[in-house]
Amino acid sequence: MSVGLDIGSKTIKIVELVKEANLVRLQGSGIIGYSGTPPETLENDKDFSSLAQVIRKLHSEARISRKEVVVSLPEPLVFTRTVKFPLLTDAEVASAVKWEAEQYIPIPVNEAILQHQILEKKETATPPEVLVLLVAAPRTLIEKYLKVVSLAGLNVIAAETQLMALCRALAPQKKTVMIVDFGAKSTNIAISKNTQLVFSRSVATAGEAFTRAISQNLTMEAKQAEEYKKAYGLSVSQQEGKVGQALRPIFAIVAEEIKKAIHFYQTEEKGEPPSAVVLAGGTSGMPGIVPALSGLLGMEVIIGNPFTKVVVDPSVAKALLSYQPLYSVAVGLGLREEES
Repeated sequence: MSVGLDIGSKTIKIVELVKEANLVRLQGSGIIGYSGTPPETLENDKDFSSLAQVIRKLHSEARISRKEVVVSLPEPLVFTRTVKFPLLTDAEVASAVKWEAEQYIPIPVNEAILQHQILEKKETATPPEVLVLLVAAPRTLIEKYLKVVSLAGLNVIAAETQLMALCRALAPQKKTVMIVDFGAKSTNIAISKNTQLVFSRSVATAGEAFTRAISQNLTMEAKQAEEYKKAYGLSVSQQEGKVGQALRPIFAIVAEEIKKAIHFYQTEEKGEPPSAVVLAGGTSGMPGIVPALSGLLGMEVIIGNPFTKVVVDPSVAKALLSYQPLYSVAVGLGLREEES
C-alpha cells in the first residue's frame, strides 16, 4: 500500500494505509496547517526548505513508517480531458496519445508530463472506439513537488490529480456520481463512473470567496468571518440566517457551474447523468450545505466519507471525525496501489 501526501494551500494531510488479507487498514494519519507558500508558487530555496520542514514534521508526528509517498497535484494547474480514438490496442493508444497530445492540451508537449488511462473500449459502437483519459501536468510543476518532498527526506513514487484520488476514495462501484471538492482557492468538480474519473472542471469560486462574502456583508475581519462560516454556514435558523444570506449568492454561482458540468457531460460526452453529488473538502462541513445544494440542484447530496473503504480503529475514527472531509484526497492517494 501507499502513503498519500496531500499538500493543500492551507493544510497538509498524510495517510499511511496497509493491506491485511482482503482489507485495507489505516496505519497512520496526520494533518497540519501552514501559512507558507504552496509548492506550485515556490521560487527560492528558503521557501522550499521552510515547506519541507513542515512536511518532515507532519511525517514524524503522524508516525508514518514509510518514506515512499504518492502526491496530489493542484487541479487548476493540471489539464485533464477525455479523448476518443478508434478501437486501438493498448500499445497503439499509448503511441496515439504521444503523437496527438498537442492538439488536446494548452501547453507544448515538451514542457509537459503526460499520463493516460483507458476508460472504456466500445467495441459495439458505430464506429468502434476507445475512451481515454488524458492528463498533462507542466514539467516545472512536477519538478517543484519532487524538490520539496525530497528536501523533506521523502521519495515521490507517483503523482496524480486531486480528482483522480477523490474518485478512488469516495465514488461507489458501478455507479456514476459527481464529486465536488471545496478547496480554499478552487472548487473542483468531477464525474466518476465506476470509481474512475471521466470528466473534470475547476472553478475559482471556493472557500476563500465564501469567507469574503461573510466578511463584506457582515462587516467583520476575515478571521472572524472564517469562524462564522464554519459555525453557521448556510443554516437558516442560526444567527437569524444572516450568514447563510451572505453565502447564498456565491453558493448559487457554484451550483450553476455544477449544472453546466452535468449538462456538458450529458450532451457532449453522451454520458449518463450522475445519480448523486458527493461533497469533499473543508467547506463541505458547513452547516446547511447539504439541503441548500440539494435544493439548488434537485439531486441527492451527501458528504463523502473517505474511510468507507478503509478499516479504522474506533478510537482513531472518533478523533478523526471533525477532520474527516479534509482527508479524502490523501486516502485516495494511499489507495492507489490497490488498482488492478
